[in-house]
Formats: sequence, C-alpha cells, structure tokens
Amino acid sequence: MFDKEIYIRRRRLLLEKMVGEKGIAIFIGNCESPAQYRDNAYKFRQDSSWLYFFGIDEPRFAAIIDLESGEETIYADDVEIDDIIWMGPQPSVKETAESVGVRRSASYGAFSVAVMAATIAGRPVHFLPASRCGTMLKLSNLLGINPEETACPSKAGCPKASRSLTEAVISLRLQKEAVEIQALDEACTLGQQMHTIARRGIRTGIVEQEIVGAMEGFTLSKGWGVSFPTILTQHGEIFHCHSHENVIEPGKLMVIDAGFESNIHYASDFTRTYPTSGKFTQKQRDVYQIVYECNELAYSLTRPGTAYRDVHLAVAKHMLEGLSGLGLIGGDIDEMVAGGIAGLFMPHGLGHNMGLDVHDMEDLGENLVGYDPDQTRSDQLGLGSLRMARRLRPGNVITDEPGIYFIPALIEQWKLEGKGEGCINYKKLEEYYDFGGIRLEDDLLVTADGVRRLGADRLPIAPDDVETEMEKDKNL
Repeated sequence: MFDKEIYIRRRRLLLEKMVGEKGIAIFIGNCESPAQYRDNAYKFRQDSSWLYFFGIDEPRFAAIIDLESGEETIYADDVEIDDIIWMGPQPSVKETAESVGVRRSASYGAFSVAVMAATIAGRPVHFLPASRCGTMLKLSNLLGINPEETACPSKAGCPKASRSLTEAVISLRLQKEAVEIQALDEACTLGQQMHTIARRGIRTGIVEQEIVGAMEGFTLSKGWGVSFPTILTQHGEIFHCHSHENVIEPGKLMVIDAGFESNIHYASDFTRTYPTSGKFTQKQRDVYQIVYECNELAYSLTRPGTAYRDVHLAVAKHMLEGLSGLGLIGGDIDEMVAGGIAGLFMPHGLGHNMGLDVHDMEDLGENLVGYDPDQTRSDQLGLGSLRMARRLRPGNVITDEPGIYFIPALIEQWKLEGKGEGCINYKKLEEYYDFGGIRLEDDLLVTADGVRRLGADRLPIAPDDVETEMEKDKNL
C-alpha cells in the first residue's frame, strides 16, 4: 500500500473528472472465491480499480463516493471473536478506512442500503464493469439488472456501466505516477530474475514443469506470485500453451512468456525464445533475427505523440520484408501490409497496457482502454487483435512483443480460402510446419522525451547474446 495521500489525491482527481455528474460512484472490492467449499478459497486477489483508489488489500470491502458532496464512505465488517480465533486480531474498519484517508465507515450491509436509497431517490448510480461473478451478482441484486449486463460482453465495453466513470478511471490509470513507475520497475527487475532462472534451467531431457516450478517458486518467495499463468512451451505456435508436461528435446525452440506480480500487485510481462540445444539452427536464427529486429524497431519508434497502431504497422512491414527475404512471401510489401498478410504470421497485436493488471484495465472494455475516440478497430487478423493503439503519452506502460509463428491449421485454412494467392509461398511454408513460433517481449515506459525499458537488467535478446549466455549457463 502506498502512503494515504496517494489515494486521497487519486479520489480527488476522479471527482474533478466527474464534475457535473450527479449521484454516487460505487466501488466493490473482491470477495473470497471458494475453490471447493467456503473455507477453502482460491488465493485472494483484490480488484485492481479498488486497489488504485482505496489500496485496501482485504476481501469484502466496498465504498461510495458522493459525486455531488464529495463525501466518501468505506463499508466492511469488523471481525468477531470467531474470526479472531482463526485470523488473529485485525484493525477495525474505521482504522483501515482512515489509513487511506477516508473518515466515514459503516458495516458491509449498510452499503446495499445506501445504494438502494440512492436508487429510490432517483440518483444515478455509477459503477465500473465487473470482472468477477460475485461482483456481477451483487450489482445485479443492487440495481435490478441482469448479471451479464454488469460486465463487458465484448471489447466495446459494458453498456449498463457508467461511461463517464469508466472513462475517468481509464484516463487516470493509463498514465502511471512516479510511485507506480517505481513499483513497476521493481516488478520488472524481479521478472527478469524469474526469466533468468528459467533460461538457466533449460536442459534437454528434463520435464518443462521443473522449470516452471523453479520460476513460480521464485515469484512466491519475492512477491505475490505470477501475474498470469506461465507460458513455457516447445510449441510456440500455440499462444497460450499452459501445459508443461513435455520433455525438453534438442533442436526445438522454447517460448517462455511469464510475469511477476509484486506484493502490491504491479505486474511484469516478458517473453524470450530459446534454442533448447543452446544454439540456433540457421533456419531458427533467420526467423529469430527478424523478430529481434522488429522488437528493436518498435522500441525506436515508441515516443509521445506516436500512435502505437502505427508502430504495429511499421513492425508488420519490417516483418514481411524479412519473410520475403526468406522466400516465404513475395510482392509489393505495402500492399501486403494493407491487405493484412502479416496476420498469417503474427495474429496478435504488438502490445498492451500494463500496470496493476498485466493487461491493464481490459475488464473495463478493451476498446475504451486501448483506442482513442477517433480510432476504429480493424477487422483484420493481427491488427484487429491490437490491444493498445492509442497515441502515446508520458506515463503509458506498454509491452513490445512482436512474434512470428507458423500455425499449420491457419496456413491450411488461408490456402483453402485462397487468401494471399500470388504473394504467399504456401509450398515453402510446408517446410516450417514443425517450426513452432518465436516471440520477444519487453516492457516499456513512455517518458516525456522518448521511451525506456523497465527493469534493471534487460534479458539477453540478440541471437549471439542468447547463445553466449546459454553457453555460460552450462557451467552453473
């Protein structure tokens, strides 16, 4: 938790952004979620918008901010003797509220009474889209709407949630404060150490799970844990491959996409791709070099005022130029970029926002978070998956994660549909059906005059540096 003045200022700024709005803004923290039964819950993770404005990392809290009077109230229940037996003495709700600069507090049950009273009085009730089923049900009961209408049904956002509140929260959280940047730097430094442990663990003949266990054990020894389920696979063409039962084989490429989450819940998200034998084959190196150059190009183009959509397109062009050099495609590169041919090889976007969530605020509506009002999301494969397209501003934290993948099912589908005829060399692509994929990802902070990478020590990324470090790893 930060100093209480941080939370006081954030709530004040929120009120300033909501000037002229009537009614109340409600915030609902997460409750514990049973794994099998009530007393055996999943590891608790607090709602990120709640953490941003109130900082209290405990379950079953809620709050109301009166947009007209500015009055703030936190709602929760003081522990009773049965709780003390199991949990030990706990600070009172009043003390907890005061620790984040809120003077008024009441019982958790009083929250529902206050919201219903506002509704009966005809006052607008502003709420953010829910991300948890429990919050969806609570909002449904409070406001008399279908639970599914309280969350985002699509990338466009949640129609029943308060657009003004959602946009105000996004505008605040998109540009990180100094204390957040420090927290993100620390999370990224530990994330880099986590990845170093993974790289050093690559040995042919061992099971992937052994590396994952070492990585995730480190995150628990230094912080809250992983910021998302670890991707560690010799099938890099499968973007979210979370199975780790395979034995490491020589001559393969291993994609490791993993993130660290700190005790105050700021995230990191890095990806590296390693040759399991410690040396790239020429074929692997050729493709890896293109992805490496794309990563460096994206970094060089990232600066305030530049739309990240344009950076994505520049990366797509460079990638196609490289693939053309390998004989996999041919023709006018600009026409292929415009036609979405890059999507066959990189079906995802160049990057996303990062902060308290590894995909920051996407529960609030991906288009609202990642697109300026005058930008329209593409329907092309690849560009249409770009999560962050906005014109960049100082304080934005984004990922730079180009990749090249050879997905046999997708290639065969495009071939069957006649896509890219005359420019895609489908016959030569058959030679890459067992290749897998390559992704290289860094976390970037947009500064007042440019950009910098987060974390103390950038992970090796140039192909020669990767091989050099893996050779050193053999002697550890």
